[in-house]
Amino acid sequence: MQIHTGRHIILKKSSVKRLPEGHGSRVGSRHGRGFCAGRTVHILSVLALLYVIGTTLSGCSNTKYLAEGQKLYTGSTLDISKQAVDSAEITSDERKDLEEQMEELLRPVPNSSFLGLRFKLWVYNKTKTQKTKGIKHWLNQKFGEPPVLVSDVNLAKNSEVLQGYLQNNSYFQAAVDGSLDTTAKKGRAVYQIQPGPSYHIASVSFPKAKDSLSQAIKRATGRSILREGRKYNLDDIKDERVRIDNRLKNKGFYFFAPEDLLVKVDSTVGNHQVDMNVVVKPETSDKARRIYKIDSIFLYPDYSLRDTARHKSKMKQYGWYNVVDPHQTIKPYAFKNTVLMHPGDIYSRSLHNNSINRMINLGPYKFVKNKFVQHKEDSAKLDVYYYLTPYQGKSLQLELQGRTTSANFMGSQININWKNRNAFKGAEAFTVSLFGSTDLQMGGSNKGNNVYQGGIKTGITWPRFISPFDFKSDNAYIPHTNLSLGYSINRRVGLYTLNSFTGSFGYEWRENEKRSHNLNVINISYVNPTGVSPAYADSVAHSQNPTLAHVIDKQFTFGPSYSYTVTNTAQAFKRNTYYYNAAIDLSANLYGIITGANAREGKIKELFGQPFNQYVKIENEFRYFRRISRKSKLAARLMAGVGIPYGNSTILPYSKQFFIGGSNSLRGFRARSLGPGTYNVADVYNGSDFFPDQSGDIKIEGTVEYRPHLFGFMEGAVFADFGNIWLFNSNAGQPGGVFNGQFINQMAADAGVGLRFDLTVLILRLDVGMPIRKPWLEKGDRWVFDQIDFGSNSWRKDNLIFNIAIGYPF
Repeated sequence: MQIHTGRHIILKKSSVKRLPEGHGSRVGSRHGRGFCAGRTVHILSVLALLYVIGTTLSGCSNTKYLAEGQKLYTGSTLDISKQAVDSAEITSDERKDLEEQMEELLRPVPNSSFLGLRFKLWVYNKTKTQKTKGIKHWLNQKFGEPPVLVSDVNLAKNSEVLQGYLQNNSYFQAAVDGSLDTTAKKGRAVYQIQPGPSYHIASVSFPKAKDSLSQAIKRATGRSILREGRKYNLDDIKDERVRIDNRLKNKGFYFFAPEDLLVKVDSTVGNHQVDMNVVVKPETSDKARRIYKIDSIFLYPDYSLRDTARHKSKMKQYGWYNVVDPHQTIKPYAFKNTVLMHPGDIYSRSLHNNSINRMINLGPYKFVKNKFVQHKEDSAKLDVYYYLTPYQGKSLQLELQGRTTSANFMGSQININWKNRNAFKGAEAFTVSLFGSTDLQMGGSNKGNNVYQGGIKTGITWPRFISPFDFKSDNAYIPHTNLSLGYSINRRVGLYTLNSFTGSFGYEWRENEKRSHNLNVINISYVNPTGVSPAYADSVAHSQNPTLAHVIDKQFTFGPSYSYTVTNTAQAFKRNTYYYNAAIDLSANLYGIITGANAREGKIKELFGQPFNQYVKIENEFRYFRRISRKSKLAARLMAGVGIPYGNSTILPYSKQFFIGGSNSLRGFRARSLGPGTYNVADVYNGSDFFPDQSGDIKIEGTVEYRPHLFGFMEGAVFADFGNIWLFNSNAGQPGGVFNGQFINQMAADAGVGLRFDLTVLILRLDVGMPIRKPWLEKGDRWVFDQIDFGSNSWRKDNLIFNIAIGYPF
């Protein structure tokens, strides 16, 4: 029995290119033989067999529930003629988009399936009941899906929809013919598509009259979507009308609308071309043809339905705007950077929208409503009203979290967050956060690794630059000034306690939707270790591993930091999106130079009686996402960072070092267990009861992940990670840890699979990874494919790493 599922695109000429022989991927062991070839073939054979069996069982078991004469609808086939495939005018991306769009237009949608299994339909059939209560009814309604039947398919309507879509996308002569291909219990729709030639734009003309509206439209043609040589597209015409309207709105034409424009299309010019003529409809009103200016501006910062014009008696004027605030909930100057239009200005939609966005970004307000009213004495002027609805002034939030890590920890955390959104009546946000957590070691041979943490952090955010300089901009984003102070305690039972004090002052601002900046003028951090146990101190004295001592060093850093981010991930419709972040962190650079600090020569300097850390730390992260299809995505990430200790330091402070491994890093290795370089902490364990976190001054890490949608709220993942950390300066206690020209050969690598459950409020992620390259092994033995043995309990225990986390890894 042959069974088809889903929809297929049949191309009479293949668009898939085959690689020449010899260009495929080959992997071998150090002895030159293929690794696990027999096992690989066996696994693939089993998977193929399971797929065939599953598909057959799915089809047969579900169709037996159908009534006499009913046929299960298994999808549709779009049979595009060879003419469209051979056309050099259609790029592969355009063809793929065209096919995906046509697929989405077809109705009904067949029952969902995964690897040929119609799980939801199976649940529906197995739990079908006449009762309106009970577990069966709940399963049926929650997870079931009734059968989609061939009788539900309207071939004529679908053919008409497809033909209309093609005609709207330059194929004026398109023809679509639908038919059914059925068996005894199943059937699918087949649509024979003859697109015909595509029509292109020969010329575009715009209004030539001398009135202000026509001249404004003419000046807006520089970035027209309608260009000679471009394919005809109805959506382009709609978008062009909206684009022109946006330009006109920024030139004062407040009452103009896209519907006032008409695009005349003449397809009789021959040679599969069209002429386009953009005109203003004759019936367009005089109001729409007129330029308007701003007169008075009114703000209601404590708006309710009771607010009316009678409150103007309590109005305060501040600069160029008026604030109607009878209860004096906020100081008028708080809106100085939000009201971007001034009396006498020509109306601008961009400035108006940016003003609303800035009012929302102030912080105290959840809604902003506005209206424009023609001035009573001069109809060419507009009065502007902004009605702002505030949040509750103060809020208290309680969070409870549970977590597990790949380092055998299981823990919980409680967060208490208090916030005042308008602390000093200038839209300043004042926050106080308390947290406490426990992480308990649930396995492994280490002892004394239970961790208890707690702390408090306070902060103030001003919705403006607090600076002696005046920075002005008219974009949609308000700059912010941040001040924060914090204290935290980290206690490892039986080992040591770390007391951390932090403070920072800086700015964050956005250039536009894509680019943002964060500058901390000063970051101060002081870590003071206390309560070091005799057992831990003894282990430090006798261990060859310097990390044990480095953990309990006093750390004092101060200096600026800066990060820059550019991304287009907010544009969800794009096929390709990216994210890039670059950051630099400096500590005591100028002070260390002035004082002549040089730890290598024994010239260690102090500030406030404490030695300070001196370093430069640079980090880069790039993420790339490609939408492969409507239900799958490819994601990749590359990170690189380096910290250079100098002057008063020979090594980065522990809190500033790089770590690798874990649920958001290399998922086939336990958190902080890898590196630096080829160094393996187990080699110098020497019976110590303490297994320290591994850290380094340099980090390179990358990930490639395929994310298919499986069904319902479940997504899958297939991933591979690589990377390592290294030391900047050599250390006799960590042989092989220093960065050198052999770093490529010192990379660790893992591979794995995962599931993601989209629970609306959060995404629960389950990943299982295994190492496929171990850099601490001898050269030639680092690839460990030939050691993979899923049947071995000891191998699974040592190599399968399970990760549970919230959200995507990136």
